[in-house]
Amino acid sequence: MTPPATALPVEAPQAFLGVARSLTDKLWRDRLDARGAAQALAIVQRHQLPELLARVLAGRGVDIDAVPDFLDPTIRKLMPDPFTVTGMEAAAKRIADAAVKGEKVAIFGDYDVDGATSAALLTWHLRHCGLDPLIHIPDRIFEGYGPNVEAVRGLAAKGATLLVTVDCGTTSIEPLAEAKRLGMSVVVIDHHQAGTELPEVDALVNPNRLDDLSGLGHLAAVGLVLVTLVAVNRELRQRGFWNAEMPEPDLLGMLHHVALGTVADVAPLIGLNRAFVAKGLIAMRRRDHVGHTALMDVARLNGPPEAWHLGFMLGPRINAGGRIGRADLGVRLLLEGDSVEAARIAAELDRLNSERRVIEQAAEAQAEAEALASIGLEDKLSVIVTASEGWHPGVVGLVASRLKEKFSRPAFAIALEPGGIGTGSGRSIAGVDIGKAVRQAVTDGILLKGGGHAMAAGVTLRKEKLAEFRAYLENALARDVAEARHVNELYIDGAVSARAVTTELAATLNRAGPFGSGNPEAVLALPAHQLVFADEVGQAHLRLRFKSGDGAIVNGIAFRSVGQKLGNALLANRGQQLHVAGSLSVDRYQGAERVQFRVIDVALPDQGPSVIR
Repeated sequence: MTPPATALPVEAPQAFLGVARSLTDKLWRDRLDARGAAQALAIVQRHQLPELLARVLAGRGVDIDAVPDFLDPTIRKLMPDPFTVTGMEAAAKRIADAAVKGEKVAIFGDYDVDGATSAALLTWHLRHCGLDPLIHIPDRIFEGYGPNVEAVRGLAAKGATLLVTVDCGTTSIEPLAEAKRLGMSVVVIDHHQAGTELPEVDALVNPNRLDDLSGLGHLAAVGLVLVTLVAVNRELRQRGFWNAEMPEPDLLGMLHHVALGTVADVAPLIGLNRAFVAKGLIAMRRRDHVGHTALMDVARLNGPPEAWHLGFMLGPRINAGGRIGRADLGVRLLLEGDSVEAARIAAELDRLNSERRVIEQAAEAQAEAEALASIGLEDKLSVIVTASEGWHPGVVGLVASRLKEKFSRPAFAIALEPGGIGTGSGRSIAGVDIGKAVRQAVTDGILLKGGGHAMAAGVTLRKEKLAEFRAYLENALARDVAEARHVNELYIDGAVSARAVTTELAATLNRAGPFGSGNPEAVLALPAHQLVFADEVGQAHLRLRFKSGDGAIVNGIAFRSVGQKLGNALLANRGQQLHVAGSLSVDRYQGAERVQFRVIDVALPDQGPSVIR
């Protein structure tokens, strides 16, 4: 959403605090131009909000009339009529038929967090309807992504008459054709990008299919499952299915699942997604769900969960089961009703997550060395493609993500198997659609399989096609990557001093949350603060302290910065005055709260006086 056009002139913002080039080579920009600043002022005057919060809202394109709904996003206001999604009516009727007739339903999910939460949510609902569904989460290594013929035959042999795929199925032409041949009805609930060829099924619910006009393409699969169940509930209500003995289930009571899957799948926190996550976090804070509580406990989560906890602490543990352990552990945890058993499963996921980190770090070091050798001093490649026979297929997505962050360009990491087949993952930067490129590579015969989103994709190829795949990506994406990397800008929402960095300020800014993809955290600047302490802590983090001119101190942390440009710059400038950019977070330890500054960039001040814009 953009502010309405006004008579104000549009000017290119000057460098914030005069930082044309930071110590990590970024240009600092004021997020608000003249029009945005006027919008922020209007928000302050109309809604009596603090100026910094108003700047954050204006910087995210919130219209002045939409401010109250943005600060308190409600599902009731944002939930559309489910039937606006193509295929939804047919899906709701078929699932309702299964509930009324007491059919055996099979649920086929993906092995990631979105797939696990989707399968758990659908299973919970069907059990409430009196059914006992089968659940199949494929093994990442032996089965790969999405439905496969052998698994479909196995579910049919167990008596399933309805197969529902969640977070997969859009591109599974042959496996779903086999399901139909075996006499099963098939409903697909998926959000991955779709091409022109779709499987022949009873209903395909995917807001990213080409003939869907619902505008819900930003939903994660678990959010789409919830919308589907709203439609199913309505259909069953019209049929008189719900009664005193079989009351209608409270879907909003399961928003824990929706929040976790949405954040972990990096779905943009806009519109309905923001409401799902905001209300889901409230549900998680009640600690009334056995599985989620066990997961929070094993992750040693202090205090109420926030959106970033879901992405960086809880999600990776659910994912660890699918990456290097049993693929169904996450679903089992989310469906477990016994606290002792839930604690046991959560402990196993925590152990697997620690094992995953060790495996990932070894692969990451090897991939980074290969990438550095390929890029060379000329910084010549637009896309990084690394591959090795020793890598675990379960960590390649994480390795690709690290390469993307370090080298600021799309990156693929591919695990090569002894038979000469490679399976890998890619991660992209904003403005470069790798999902589209991967699908075209499949069409052109370069890849055996592939698909995904603009920002993330999966690939399967023969080892001898690696060089051709590299050349294809370079040719297809070079221009987009060049444009995306042309100016490395950091947008700043405002400037404060150390004395103003309080838990109250953090709480004020958090009113614009939950933050994540599509709704970035507020980035603040500390102008000309002295770095009085810097020391390594944990796994490549730096613990920091900055002092303002009036003597006030603010604690800081720079995550995963040791050995990177940011960490090197901080350690080289101990005792110096620096402009510091970062976000606020509240650290809770032994019942006490303190605010800390999460540093993301630093710059050397000009010799003249700093100006807070």
